[in-house]
Amino acid sequence: MTWFMIAVVVVVAAAGLLRWRRPAWYWLTFGVLVATVRVLVRYASVMDACGLTVPPSRWRLALARMANRPVPESRAPRILRLRPTRTGLVLRLKLRPGQDAFDVAASTDRLRHSFGIYRDYRAVPHGLTLGATESGKSVYQRNLVAGLAPMDVALVGIDCKQGVELFPLARRFSALADNPDTALELLEALVSHMEEVYQLIRAEQRISVAVPDAEIAADIWDLPDDIRPVPVVILVDEVAELALYASKDEEKRRDRIITALVRLAQLGRAAGIYLEICGQRFGSELGKGITMLRAQLTGRTAHRVNDETSANMAFGDISPDAVLAAIQIPAETRGIAIAGDSTGGWHRIRAPHTSLRQAVNICIKYADRTPDVPALAAYRPAVAALPSARVPLSKTAPATA
Repeated sequence: MTWFMIAVVVVVAAAGLLRWRRPAWYWLTFGVLVATVRVLVRYASVMDACGLTVPPSRWRLALARMANRPVPESRAPRILRLRPTRTGLVLRLKLRPGQDAFDVAASTDRLRHSFGIYRDYRAVPHGLTLGATESGKSVYQRNLVAGLAPMDVALVGIDCKQGVELFPLARRFSALADNPDTALELLEALVSHMEEVYQLIRAEQRISVAVPDAEIAADIWDLPDDIRPVPVVILVDEVAELALYASKDEEKRRDRIITALVRLAQLGRAAGIYLEICGQRFGSELGKGITMLRAQLTGRTAHRVNDETSANMAFGDISPDAVLAAIQIPAETRGIAIAGDSTGGWHRIRAPHTSLRQAVNICIKYADRTPDVPALAAYRPAVAALPSARVPLSKTAPATA
């Protein structure tokens, strides 16, 4: 091997190690360069696909005809400045004549998806994902877990289907609940944790005349790195199981669960607590407090739904066009979904297929990144060794004549 090849191998190994052990350092050293190249290479085609280009002017067309040259292509907004930050890239654009800033703002989610960026949880802290059975909702959730697994976040799962969806991924979760009773205890523990985080923020605000406004702590991201609490992402697999009840005691439990979810949705952003709620249906028929909770879930995603009412649950208060697009998703196209937010913008997306085995492998790979949150220690899943052979559900006996 030449010295150049050795240097390349060392750089690649260092990049891989940093991405695995220190994602923030990887971003500041290698990630910024990779993201910049990706944006610059794909910029023109992405802007054209998002409808953010303008046709060539008449004088350019006339000049091309006189010079016997090919017709010039449509032009995208010109990049004036590309500035890296700790969480991504900031582009300053100069719009072409005839373009409006609203068009670019309405396409921000599509641009983020096209350039491979994960959602910005600080801008869209809470999300709602709806979808009928076999619509791709579970695959979407697996992609979310797989994307968050390498990051410095605590994952909390609530899966009242006896844990069949989330417990295979338990090695990367800081807390898991598989029934409504445990879910209530876990959610109330998260509310107490949120209150403790706010006390920490208040103690570190350092408000005085000498402190610049930008350094006054208002959320966990304003705190020093050494005392900043770990962010928490809560994934609820089927929200209807938390809202249904069949007795007075279950109704009381249900009210406490919904109250805790609403409090976390209203106050959790500054404390670094984010909600990802999934379900087949989500509407007023689930009882009081549901509409209030839905109003806090800014990010909306709907896969194929069984009826127009379900689409209205996701987009009725956002965009009628998104409702129409959601109900037109054919049954044979699993994974296709409509994503929208409170600005009224929406777009069609498709999550890459990720099998449960692939998601499990990713969670095992990054199991050492699972943070210990003292408030959630009682709900840390007990992970046993994988069995070497399948265990039958019942004993079999030979057939007799």
